Order: sequence, then C-alpha cells, then structure tokens
Amino acid sequence: MTELALLGTGLMGAPMARNLLRAGHAVTVWNRSSGKARALEGDGAVVAEDPAVAVAGKPVVISMLSDGPASAAVQDTVREAFAEGAIWVEMGSIKPSEARDHADALARRGIGYVDAPVSGGTKGAEGATLAIMAGGDADAFAAVRDVLAAMGNPVHVGPVGAGQLAKLANQAIVACTIGAVAEAMLLLERGGANPAAVRAALKGGFADSTILQQHGARMTEGDFVPGGLTKFQIKDLDNVLEEARAHALTLPAVEAVNDRFKHLRDAMDGGDLDHSALFLELKERNGLT
Repeated sequence: MTELALLGTGLMGAPMARNLLRAGHAVTVWNRSSGKARALEGDGAVVAEDPAVAVAGKPVVISMLSDGPASAAVQDTVREAFAEGAIWVEMGSIKPSEARDHADALARRGIGYVDAPVSGGTKGAEGATLAIMAGGDADAFAAVRDVLAAMGNPVHVGPVGAGQLAKLANQAIVACTIGAVAEAMLLLERGGANPAAVRAALKGGFADSTILQQHGARMTEGDFVPGGLTKFQIKDLDNVLEEARAHALTLPAVEAVNDRFKHLRDAMDGGDLDHSALFLELKERNGLT
C-alpha cells in the first residue's frame, strides 16, 4: 500500500484514482473544480481543497493535469509541501522538453521525476488497461512501478522525456488511423455494405485495431460523447509537429490530419467532441452534412 496524491480528476484521472483505491492504495485527490474530486469520496478517496494539502507527506504524487504549464504551476504551488525524496509522476501529456525542464527543477529540490503518459482513453482508464510509457531514472521507475501497474501496463522506455516522446508517437498513429478509419467507414456506408459486419470480418486481419473496432462503431452509430477530446488531440499533434521540427523532420500525414482536426474544432465547434468525430469533418468535406 502506498500513500499518494492524484492531482486532476477529470475524464481520465477519476477512473485512474478508483483503480488505485481498488488496489489498496491510500489516495488523496485534488481537482481545480472540487466537485469532480468530491465524486470520489464514495470510493474511499480523501479530498483536499488545496493541492499543497494533497501533496503533503506523500511519497508519490501523480499529475493528470491538462498540459505542461498547468503541471508546472501546480509544482510551484506545492513546492514547500513535498515529502523528502518524493517522486512526481507526470501522467498527463506534455512536451518532452517540458518533462525535462520539470525534472531538472524538481531535482534541485530533491524530488524524483517520472514522465508516464498513457494511452487507452477512458475505457482503458476504467478497465485499468492503460498503456503507460514511462521515462526517467530506472530506480525512480522501479519505485513507482507497482503504483502504475494498478492502472495498466507500465513500460520503461528511456530517460526523462522518453515517455512523452513515446506518447507523441502514439498520438501520431492514433490520429492518422482515425482519419483512415473514418474514410473506410464512409466508403462502406455509401457503397451499401454493413460497416459493423465488415468490422467483424476484419477482426484479426492486418487492418484490425482498437480504433477500427471502437471508433469505427462510434462513427457509424454517431456516438461522439468524449473519451478522448478533439481539442486535446490537437494539442498533442501540435506537440508532435513541434518535436519533428526540432529534429528537422517533416511529417506530412500528421500535418494533414491535424489541419482536419482543427477544422472540426474551429469551423464545426467540435473541440469538445470525441476525436472520432473527425468522421463529421469528412462528411462535411463530402457535402454529406
């Protein structure tokens, strides 16, 4: 059993907290909107009204905040509350450079750091099946591995920042695959085939994927209640392209699909829809609104 703080109890953070509690960990939660944190009291979480109170005395602090600046701001707010030798586990999606900067700043205070972003969406968070890509010192990763295992499958992928780089690679694959699945589902609909039957037929083949099965169903059923929000997909793709430019790389498929997501957000007011709603952008592009 580990006493820990989890900061950020939104769509992903709340089910992650529940799985940590089910695994027997003592979890104190904080969220900027306190109602989201209070919803976890019935599951056994202790709710803190202030992040410094949540962090105080905890050997492990998990951040599931929206972006790098939000995480850095909270780190600064709680700087006097950290337990000696505590480890900050950044599970939100931030830039690799931000992860390295955060690690350096925390190291000067004697605080360890692991960047451990996740993939799997809300279903993975609820089912404790998240893919967890961890960067950082091997000893720091070993110290938090059992905690991470309560939420999914943690794999150490390299030094600080490598977890975030792995997440960017993941998001590039996810976004491009959503684009391909959207085109396939629309073609099936317009051609008269049964999309659900075709998805069943493709199971186990080279084209099969979680995105095909889950998001393909969302597209044909018109279910765009958010699991992974379009606006966060864009944030991640912007970070992918920034990282690519830092390495003098051009990623044309990522650039093209990011432009489409931005059209969905800006011209179609779809920023708060699930990222599978790229299907709606495709329909509009084809005059099928």
